[in-house]
Amino acid sequence: MTRRCAALVLAALLLSLTGAVQSAQAAGYRYWSFWDRSGDGWTYATQGPSTARPADGDVQGFRFAVSADSQDASQPRGAASFAAICAKTPARDDTKRVALVIDFGTAADAPSGETPPSPRTACARVSHEATTAEALASVAKPLRYDTNALLCAIAGYPRTGCGEQVSGQAPGTDEPTSAEQPEPAKEAAKEAAKEVAKKDDGGPSVGLYEGAAAVAVLGAAAVWQARRRGPRRNG
Repeated sequence: MTRRCAALVLAALLLSLTGAVQSAQAAGYRYWSFWDRSGDGWTYATQGPSTARPADGDVQGFRFAVSADSQDASQPRGAASFAAICAKTPARDDTKRVALVIDFGTAADAPSGETPPSPRTACARVSHEATTAEALASVAKPLRYDTNALLCAIAGYPRTGCGEQVSGQAPGTDEPTSAEQPEPAKEAAKEAAKEVAKKDDGGPSVGLYEGAAAVAVLGAAAVWQARRRGPRRNG
């Protein structure tokens, strides 16, 4: 009976930690992602807007959304044709034109109390040496950056926040759910283990506690590793 109870408690503990790890792996971050237009589709930019130097005729985009990383990041929506965006901005030898698509995202991804503006496009005319950040600043002020040069706001949106984790939160709120707080689940599993030990005529099982400790350590390590990921620096 002792081994069976120990197995049941260990299984419960492992299940609770597995759920916590899965929640951590699904961690979302609310931030502006940066994109390059290639042909008929978008590709996640390989460098930040403060170092990227687009050429005349390039199309670049920004999208505000909640995502875990570049693999599941939401792409900018709407028209993305340079010819359409810059149709009223004629070419000049002393400058270049960069078409920008700015997508403020959806209400579900918006910080609490804020409403995203409608997506828009703009044709930035800047010097040939200008970066994407400079092109963006010329058509969508005010921009806001954090101390690590992460782009936090375009055209003043959002008013606050910068790349914060929002996994396990209801859309449009800043209240964390139990998915973000695995400690209660672990504590409950520990209490269950104690109760089983009390009821066991043979006394506490050393194997039970050692097994529970091992699972807890592995689970905590997995959660920590999964939560290391965050929004890519886009500055």
